[in-house]
Amino acid sequence: MNSKLNIVVRIDLDHSKAQVIAKGHITIHSINALYVVAKRANSLRGGLDLELDISSAWVDPQALDMLHAASESGQLPAMIDPDQAPCTISVLADRRHPRTAPSRLAA
Repeated sequence: MNSKLNIVVRIDLDHSKAQVIAKGHITIHSINALYVVAKRANSLRGGLDLELDISSAWVDPQALDMLHAASESGQLPAMIDPDQAPCTISVLADRRHPRTAPSRLAA
């Protein structure tokens, strides 16, 4: 597993869309880097639809809960965005279950 976080941003100002693609390991600590990038993308234009694509990332369950909370509230955390600018966030997560170590049956 790659613990380094790699973030790519794609902006389409004509259609008011931005896509933030994250790969690597997203934890409750590294999620702040993702939020900062999302804030910068959101500040480019009001009413921008922001998609966080974390489908290729390994995401800790607590971090995923934090992303869903931001999506539901329509705002980034106050420590990242003190002005609490409206932010339309959708989270594109992998539909597979988190990777876990295979269970071994005792014989």
